[in-house]
Amino acid sequence: MTYALITGASRGIGQAIATELASRKYNLLLVARSGETLQTIAADLGRQYGVSVQTLALNLATPEAPQQVFDWCQTNNYAVSILVNNAGYGLSGQFEQYSLTENLAMMQVNMTTLVALTQLFLPQLRQQAKAYILNIASSTAYQALPGMSLYAATKVFVLNFSRGLHHELAGSSVSVTSISPGATDTGFNDRAQINQKAREAAKKITMTPEAVAKQSVAGMFAGKAEVITGAINKAGAFAAWLLPKSFIEKTAYKIYK
Repeated sequence: MTYALITGASRGIGQAIATELASRKYNLLLVARSGETLQTIAADLGRQYGVSVQTLALNLATPEAPQQVFDWCQTNNYAVSILVNNAGYGLSGQFEQYSLTENLAMMQVNMTTLVALTQLFLPQLRQQAKAYILNIASSTAYQALPGMSLYAATKVFVLNFSRGLHHELAGSSVSVTSISPGATDTGFNDRAQINQKAREAAKKITMTPEAVAKQSVAGMFAGKAEVITGAINKAGAFAAWLLPKSFIEKTAYKIYK
């Protein structure tokens, strides 16, 4: 029996990916801070799709969290064939309005925990006949984003790390895919304290978590290196490449300032 391990699985895109994989009869390991919520989701998915769903309540912002996740799997003999590094969050506003502790915690979740889980589980993933790593980046990875400068930078890291690893593992049993969603109907805006102007600008292009999950899982199983969800987000990434960086950055700052 093998499992798909999903971080940040208690809501939004993570929960939707869990549901999509359960519908494909994959057993699940769900990790997030919200223990009670995870247990409810696990019971629902197990009952609806007849799969095994195990949960671990853990704060992934702590340096020891990745090892704790790995040890949990080892202790319980949970063999992982899919690793979904979905956990992440943003902080909006001026960089200096947040404390060093707050900024480093976001970097820990968005980057360091993702790298640590990838490194810890990669030997086991290599042992599977076919295995997958799915890393959630963001459409913000294609440009600097004043007003969310550090968050966007963490997603540049995720995108480039994932693409590089995809090529390093080509020819092995492990496929690596990076997903770059744009605005999605999750709790991200509330936690990131996104201003009303930016929320209004995103309304017409906001995708559902379910739509993002379907494109993400399909891209992962297709072995793609990178997937930008939604036609408008693809166009935005192209525009960020084509147009002068200063123009793109100033335009974005008018929205997020």
